[in-house]
Amino acid sequence: MTDTTTSSQSADSALTNDVLKIGQRSFSSRLLVGTGKYKDLTETGAAIEASGAEIVTVAIRRTNIGQHTDQPNLLDVISPDKYTILPNTAGCFDADTAVRTCQLARELLDGHNLVKLEVLGDKDNLYPNITETLSAARTLIDDGFDVMVYTSDDPIVAKELESMGCVAIMPLGSLIGSGLGLLNRHTLSLIIDNASVPVLVDAGVGTASDAAIAMELGCDGVLMNSAIAYAKDPVMMAQAMRHAILAGRAAHFAGRMPMRQMARASSPQTGYFFQ
Repeated sequence: MTDTTTSSQSADSALTNDVLKIGQRSFSSRLLVGTGKYKDLTETGAAIEASGAEIVTVAIRRTNIGQHTDQPNLLDVISPDKYTILPNTAGCFDADTAVRTCQLARELLDGHNLVKLEVLGDKDNLYPNITETLSAARTLIDDGFDVMVYTSDDPIVAKELESMGCVAIMPLGSLIGSGLGLLNRHTLSLIIDNASVPVLVDAGVGTASDAAIAMELGCDGVLMNSAIAYAKDPVMMAQAMRHAILAGRAAHFAGRMPMRQMARASSPQTGYFFQ
């Protein structure tokens, strides 16, 4: 068996056995996807299927998952038997509203306690309100929730959220829905290097290369919605994101070459056949 074959098999094995652990739950996919902004539920279901995601986040204040019996139910295309539904508090601007939203989700989903907390500070940039986020996180954790938390890229805040018991830290790569990619790689790296719980980029991803970069940095996963839903072909983009997550994770395991200021030839500069 050649060294190349052995290396290829090692890489395949590493990715096959690469499990994302969030609280007491384990997942094989490191891509998390949202359910908003698609043209209809059929497209929603097709794109999510193509993404290979196992965790699907749902905005409880904007999406019907049983609150309204006379309206289409998202769970008809995103079955809880197949996916882990991750209720989120999108549209909440204070801790009390976010807490009530999570409690409603728990009732609708028969006691499900894994939630994504986001408390926004501004309707224009959707940047997180950290004071309200910290308050809501404390209340939810005390109430028995497993909290995945959307936050800024401040390493001190990230560590505080982890210390109080959040099961995953989710710093933004850039503003929600902006598609600007990762504008803060250094601060993301600081959060990753100091975290003992999963760190997932949440917000800002615009295309597959952004997702790959996040994984190359060492992120444990990426959550996205707009990058897929607003693509010209959402299903194809979902497939691209699926591959990007795997490629970025493999590159992280492999370890990139050092960056250099000067060129270094790929082949030796001596020993030519013809001098």
